[in-house]
Amino acid sequence: MVWPSHPLLPLDGDSVTLTAAVDGSALGNPGPAGWAWFIDEDRWAAGGWAESTNNRGELQAVIELLTAAADEPDLHVLCDSKYVINSITKWMPKWKLQGWKKANREDVLNRDQMERLDELMTAREAAGHRVRFEWVKGHAGHPLNEAADDRARGAAEAMRAGRPVDAGPGFGGHDRGDTGPGGGEAPAAEAPAPARTVVVSCPLEAGLADAIVAEARATGRTAQDLLAHLIRSGWEARS
Repeated sequence: MVWPSHPLLPLDGDSVTLTAAVDGSALGNPGPAGWAWFIDEDRWAAGGWAESTNNRGELQAVIELLTAAADEPDLHVLCDSKYVINSITKWMPKWKLQGWKKANREDVLNRDQMERLDELMTAREAAGHRVRFEWVKGHAGHPLNEAADDRARGAAEAMRAGRPVDAGPGFGGHDRGDTGPGGGEAPAAEAPAPARTVVVSCPLEAGLADAIVAEARATGRTAQDLLAHLIRSGWEARS
């Protein structure tokens, strides 16, 4: 299945298109790296690795956005990487048919991320949700692109300096449930602030990393979620 990068017809009903920008950054490429997606000041996220590439940062930003916005029926993704857009909208179906191999029978680059993107895009299609990718020129003053770029680079710089990455509010920050004065219903008690989170990274043996990814896919989680669960469980068992 090819997911088009050109504009789609509007959805029926009252669906509103959600526009988000994605970006990646690598200081040295490879080097300390970061990813970010950005909708507005209340809805964005970022993360990073001690060493990775710009392309992996760009791809991870799309993965994280599609995961966070899985319930959004109409998604418009701004991206300054033609590699990412072409991978998803042009090349991925052929790669999948060929077992994620190139013509020389070697794995496609960033195969793990490509397979995850295929899962996410297939799930959106099955749910009747649309996604449109649009290329925008990087570092050209587009406000959403600049916001995503700032956060991806900030994540990479934090990884280089050994500081925690500002992970952002995520996708739920916009749902304030505020009806305002005279809104009818009494306002609910203010929920406690969510626990602060940071992104951490560490080297793992390739076999162990592969096993974590495989188990995460089998249980419908992201590898990051499963790894966080394993860390929490081990820490709680320790005490």
